[in-house]
Amino acid sequence: MGIMSKILGGGGSRSVDDYVELDTDDFADAHAETGTQVHFAEIADQSDVIPIKDAVYDGDFVVADITRHSTSDRTIEHVYDELRQVVEEVDGDIVQKGDDQIIVTPTGVKVSRQKL
Repeated sequence: MGIMSKILGGGGSRSVDDYVELDTDDFADAHAETGTQVHFAEIADQSDVIPIKDAVYDGDFVVADITRHSTSDRTIEHVYDELRQVVEEVDGDIVQKGDDQIIVTPTGVKVSRQKL
């Protein structure tokens, strides 16, 4: 059985012995060395944009929940404007996913508009 068939599950049955329990404490040091992070935020009002902007300037991704706002809400329009300005400054990207999320990316990262 090759490595790809092990990863993709090509044939054979699996048992509990095929899996190993991982202790997340073993990976604490590796987490500290990570350069880019993904942050989750909730936008309730315009002041919630400040930490999002800071994260993007620091080179991190942000997935923001906007379910409290409708797409025609004036507050969300101001939020979009501020985030678009940040994205233009850092050469990142911004995209709205459905009616409930905005994804903001840092320098050099673009969000594909096509589903896989």
